[in-house]
Amino acid sequence: MGPLVYLSGALVLVLLWIRAKGLDYVLVHQRWIFVCLFLLPLSVLFDVYYYLRAWIIFKMCSAPRLHDQRVRDIQRQVREWRRDGCKTFMCTGRPGWLTVSLRVGKYKKTHKNILINMMDILDVDTQRQVVRVEPLANMGQVTALLNSIGWTLPVLPELDDLTVGGLVMGTGIESSSHIYGLFQHICVAYELVLADGSLVRCSEEENSDLFHAVPWSCGTLGFLVAAEIKIVPAKSWVKLRYEPVQGLENICKRFTEASQNKQNMFVEGLQYSLDSAVIMTGTMTDHAEPDKINRIGLHFKPWFFKHVETYLTGNCTGVEYIPLRHYYHRHTRSIFWELQDIIPFGNNLVFRYLFGWMVPPKISLLKLTQGETIRRLYEQHHVVQDMLVPMKDLQAAITRFHLDIQVYPLWLCPFLLPPGRGMVHPKGEEEELYVDIGAYGEPKVKHFECKASTRQLEKFVRDVHGFQMLYADVYMDREEFWEMFDGRLYHKLREELSCKGAFPEVYDKICKSARH
Repeated sequence: MGPLVYLSGALVLVLLWIRAKGLDYVLVHQRWIFVCLFLLPLSVLFDVYYYLRAWIIFKMCSAPRLHDQRVRDIQRQVREWRRDGCKTFMCTGRPGWLTVSLRVGKYKKTHKNILINMMDILDVDTQRQVVRVEPLANMGQVTALLNSIGWTLPVLPELDDLTVGGLVMGTGIESSSHIYGLFQHICVAYELVLADGSLVRCSEEENSDLFHAVPWSCGTLGFLVAAEIKIVPAKSWVKLRYEPVQGLENICKRFTEASQNKQNMFVEGLQYSLDSAVIMTGTMTDHAEPDKINRIGLHFKPWFFKHVETYLTGNCTGVEYIPLRHYYHRHTRSIFWELQDIIPFGNNLVFRYLFGWMVPPKISLLKLTQGETIRRLYEQHHVVQDMLVPMKDLQAAITRFHLDIQVYPLWLCPFLLPPGRGMVHPKGEEEELYVDIGAYGEPKVKHFECKASTRQLEKFVRDVHGFQMLYADVYMDREEFWEMFDGRLYHKLREELSCKGAFPEVYDKICKSARH
């Protein structure tokens, strides 16, 4: 009883202190208290509920029957909207705080909310090598099931909470994308409920225009109700090689060489300063050298980006064998490196051993509880951006990032971009190697101003025929936006499918200049 009494007393004192200081003060200046006491336990409960629910539904084989019923319910809601006179645009009824994007979707309050409660894995077809899933199934859920039966997605984006719908309607990338492309390129079919309430399936062979227009459309062509995604056989381990590299020119050269080498199943770079980085290359294997095994997903292990940095500070190469699922979610526990700004001592050995099993807090809960003050502070003093640029412009792009925002580490992830008809494709008719430069954190440049600095980056990206991920804050005007993205097929289908009165244009839905 003794420890419990002390713990209860400490909790009472903390609550009294919060009351004395004021909740806003604590949330802004000592946010870790609120996160550790409330959000971490709530996050564990969320995960337990969703994983148990998904496992039970799949084992009982009830997902397909429930799926058909849920699709009919969505069609009913759309037809009711039409009977009521199509007075406002439609959007999904999922609360904005549940999304991984840090953007606050104000349109949820003004648009007709269509309730879409679809979070199940419907079928795994190992003959066709395809998994069929609902849009709210997330990456943690998908890997837990697929890896347990010996399969995986060729491109499996990093964070557990990323949903299939978000990755289809937006985009997704991983360190295998230099072979397979973006998440959209491993999808073989989509099922959507359109503005007239009809259900359609689209693929390369069936409704091909719609199949190519859906990625990056952000739910403005119809409601995604299912996706069929390629799967490949999985192996138990990833053999990962760490290589520290000095000098910007040398970093870009080595990273390009590693990305062009298809023997590397995984390629990733973490850049810790303008002139220092660690490049990682990996392959899947069924065998591991026992003395080189590193189960990085265990709760007491150092955060992955901190572990990688030891190879830079020690100026040494290394090889490790990492369990496949641990590798896929290597940045999840620290939300890449964002968690260090929320829980400054989160990578401390004592904290990891005692509380690391509850990490990370759900991004959705962080959004829900951040309040207007924190949201404004984040907007003005924090950057979360992914810019996709041609590999040939990598050195110029990193230099631009350094001059405009100076956020480190930078995440470098290569991907193959094939020609196509949708919103995102290379300038020419040949496939091209691109790189995702991810900047997440507090800018260190003295002249940083959120809108102006981001617009400078956006202009550079447009000039090299690159693309900005749309989950982040976008400051382009309409003309600049459609200079970056190819809207020809998108606008054609908006006309043909009567979307103009049913869904906002993608620019109006996501760009800041359209929402203020």
